[in-house]
Amino acid sequence: MVNIAILGFGVVGSGVAEVISENLNIIEKRINDNINIKYILDLRDFPDSPFGHLVTHNFEDILNDPEVTVVAEMMGGSHPAYDFSLAALKAGKSVVTSNKEVVSNFGVELLAVARENNVRYLFEASVGGGIPIIRPLVNDLAANHVSSISGILNGTTNYILTQMRECGRDFGEALKDAQTKGYAEANPAADVDGIDAARKIVILASLAYGKLISPNSIYVEGISKVTLSDIEIANEFGYAVKLIGHCNNENGKLLAMVCPRLIPAGDPLHTVDDVFNGILVDANMLGKSMFYGKGAGKLPTASAVVADIIDIAKFPKNDPCFPAIENASAEEIADIMDYRCKNMLVFDAKADDSIMSVFNASQAVARNGKVAFITEELSEQELSDKLSSLNDAPISRIRLL
Repeated sequence: MVNIAILGFGVVGSGVAEVISENLNIIEKRINDNINIKYILDLRDFPDSPFGHLVTHNFEDILNDPEVTVVAEMMGGSHPAYDFSLAALKAGKSVVTSNKEVVSNFGVELLAVARENNVRYLFEASVGGGIPIIRPLVNDLAANHVSSISGILNGTTNYILTQMRECGRDFGEALKDAQTKGYAEANPAADVDGIDAARKIVILASLAYGKLISPNSIYVEGISKVTLSDIEIANEFGYAVKLIGHCNNENGKLLAMVCPRLIPAGDPLHTVDDVFNGILVDANMLGKSMFYGKGAGKLPTASAVVADIIDIAKFPKNDPCFPAIENASAEEIADIMDYRCKNMLVFDAKADDSIMSVFNASQAVARNGKVAFITEELSEQELSDKLSSLNDAPISRIRLL
């Protein structure tokens, strides 16, 4: 019998209980054992839920029960989620989680504690919701060097940008629509400011390269400054604007960043719209692989959590194939100012025509009293130097992927 405890009975936590209940026969056949939800930890009671009788308000009930071998943490936030996860691992219980905040900030420590106690710490649901991406990175691409990962990692911002492009809404209108539909929180900062995507890209980078960067130390730019005019101009150039989490490792230097990017037609990420996520992995042997699906939602995310539970039920001890991850040192992190890409710059139409020659730009789009062009490939430092030499500052700037 595999006894599990669910920490947090919100959207994802209740989804985990639902997935296990609905697909019990399938799950038990796959693990060749019985599975049982023994506890649900929450501050609230759920008298109308079929799982209400399993609720406890005391984590010690779970921690001190030797029959509980797997803890599924879906509480959100860092504390007490991290504290409970750490205590469970030290008590010899494996932990699965959908909590990208905890994984991105404390993943190295929790993985080490899991190894020390011969248990497992899994977090497939922390990136991409129900999209399988962590296992493919760890297992299926193990023989490859991952050149780069670029992903639409946040469904809320993707929905907003899709509404701006397809319906002609400005950012404020599209955000309000997303909130009305339940895609965005009342306080949407973690999504629209790129914080959520930053946590996810550093998790993916850590699995690809074995080094974890703090999400608070990478370059992060959200979408709140992207205007409807930017979207329309980008469309005339043949690009879609997406919030992209990107990482690469060149010459031993690890770079991770989040910002709006122009995605050309023909790129697999170009047509990833609405609340869907897409993750493009470029590996030296396989080439480019695309992972696509719903990046959030009750049942998609819960299915990924339950997949981790099944994995642990089949292989309960520390997985020797899981990569060792360490915190990246300052010397191993690339300087963002060395990062090179093309850029779309938008100026007031009254700006001097000679500005284009400064950036070796040959194609321009004029629209609504503005002029835009695509620069040559420049480092962040080179672009900054060129912009500082001008009398006119650009109205907006969006990088190309």
